[in-house]
Amino acid sequence: MTRDRKSQAAFWIIAAGFISGLTAVVHSVAQPPHIVFILADDFGWYDVGYHSSEIRTPNLDKLSAKGVRLENYYVQPIHTGMQHQIIWPCQPYCVPLDEKLLPQLLKEAGYDTHMVGKWHLGMYKKDCLPTRRGFDTYFGYLTGSEDYFTHERCYDIAPLNLTRCAMDLRDGEEVATAYKGDYSTELFSQRAISVIKKHNSSKPLFLYVALQAVHSPLQVPERYMTPYSFIEDHHRRLYAGMVSAMDEAVGNISLALQQEGLWDNTVLVFSTDNGGQTMYGGSNWPLRGRKLSLWEGGVRGVGFVTGPLLEKPGTISYELIHISDWLPTLVSLAGGSTNGTKPLDGFNVWKTISKGSASPRQELLHNIDPLYFDLAPCPGRQSQLTLAENWWANSSFNVSIHAAIRSSNWKLLTGYPGCEVWFPRPGHNSSDSRISKVDPLKPVMLFDVGKDPEERNEVSAQFPNVVEYLLTRLQEHQKTALPINYPDDDPRCDPGPTGAWGPWA
Repeated sequence: MTRDRKSQAAFWIIAAGFISGLTAVVHSVAQPPHIVFILADDFGWYDVGYHSSEIRTPNLDKLSAKGVRLENYYVQPIHTGMQHQIIWPCQPYCVPLDEKLLPQLLKEAGYDTHMVGKWHLGMYKKDCLPTRRGFDTYFGYLTGSEDYFTHERCYDIAPLNLTRCAMDLRDGEEVATAYKGDYSTELFSQRAISVIKKHNSSKPLFLYVALQAVHSPLQVPERYMTPYSFIEDHHRRLYAGMVSAMDEAVGNISLALQQEGLWDNTVLVFSTDNGGQTMYGGSNWPLRGRKLSLWEGGVRGVGFVTGPLLEKPGTISYELIHISDWLPTLVSLAGGSTNGTKPLDGFNVWKTISKGSASPRQELLHNIDPLYFDLAPCPGRQSQLTLAENWWANSSFNVSIHAAIRSSNWKLLTGYPGCEVWFPRPGHNSSDSRISKVDPLKPVMLFDVGKDPEERNEVSAQFPNVVEYLLTRLQEHQKTALPINYPDDDPRCDPGPTGAWGPWA
């Protein structure tokens, strides 16, 4: 994978896109628009109301219905891992400091920049912190998977042979100890609303809200679970309550923008970071796979754009868009410039979203990860790849490597793509409630995801020329790849029994 494709969702949002033109978008207001980006964590394809879920999301449904729903929108298979997995609390690494991030570009364009929520882009030294990477203010947590109420993160520090549980919540660069017992989804939305209320409306606002919800652990105040007594599966019921809390938070943030007179000049983006994690209540039905996999259930994401500046609101877009497209799109919308960045991977897709124009994107590299292994057990998995059917063993690209690429409607997967099953539709006792039988995997698989988004009809034998072309494209991408940077844990990370996770180097 190329160096500029190393990061996943959070990094893609604030650091990616091919330079596709530096001309500012012309819009009817003199002041650049306020930009609010809300990122959900592990939110599954089936788990939003407008995808016919049993989970109720009235705010997401209403906001997206008045905006543009992105139904051919792709994210990364895991939110913030560089090319391989994620940045663990004790790894001495962060998004490279010579990368220019979205908040830095927007500050150059005259924006006030604020972040609330999950960072998870590395924090081993202070220069890696969000307040050193372009944000005027920050309130949130630096790692991941912490307790929603105590805000503590437990981690096994291998070099020390101990498990450390420590606080991970910061206001700016200072540890924030006054919020124990406050549920993070509510806490983060309240802080986002505070930022909106304090904002000087004469300046454009960039507010990035990276919610903890709906990532594990499955925790939620009881009142959010009350409407879901009909859900029998305990994990699913907890998850549904967490989704409702998140939906309420998004509604409250959008309401604050309206009450403070900012809404008429606001572009609000909502996105998940990756597919849902079926082990913890999420569902990507009817798509195949889950978080961490290259199947559609891992990479096709819930997303929409809303606000009065859209020229064709109330529409659905089926144009190909990737999470890396947000940087050039939002910088252009802000009247800024991507000069000074390294070569980027995304496209300016504002006309695609706002006007319904064709997407400039025709190709999408999902990932190339030579070190991939699945972190979680896959139900029903029985055998390795069917190497006897490897017609492409002599390809220039090593087809044993975990990789996937999309070109137009074609999607090619190589190696083991991750958990390959179709997980059941929640709460249904019909034939679709059982894990579907999976044919043996091949080292090279081709799908027409335009016609077959569930990836049930593998067609590599019928279209060898397409396979050959996409393998060539994978090899061209691989040629520009740097070695994976996935350092061992540094024992100096240990915050001690009374400390907090944070910089140590």
